[in-house]
Amino acid sequence: MAVVPSDGRILAPCDATVSSIYDTGHAVCLTTETGGELLIHIGIDTVRMEGKGFTKKVSDGDQVKAGDVLVEADLDAIREAGYDTATMMILTNADDYDSAKKAGPGQVDASSVVMKIKKA
Repeated sequence: MAVVPSDGRILAPCDATVSSIYDTGHAVCLTTETGGELLIHIGIDTVRMEGKGFTKKVSDGDQVKAGDVLVEADLDAIREAGYDTATMMILTNADDYDSAKKAGPGQVDASSVVMKIKKA
């Protein structure tokens, strides 16, 4: 699933552990309390920005709560560099779950449920 952020604060979607944050700050991997592995990728092809416009607010191994700021991204800098700001959240271990349902199109905020995952 993907969202187009209205501001540059990229928030944790749930309570989780930061399993990895890329040196460039353009992507964060989280492990949820139930073992879900989430990749949050800020923008499309933004790895090419080599970290410019991204300020990391967490480190590998940090425990985060839903709504905590993971990264502050300069959305204007991303657009000025010619990249899309659409931010994807990918369940990378979907095969470990019986179902993964994402929210339909529409406006979301920090309290919106955008994905539900279920194990047997």
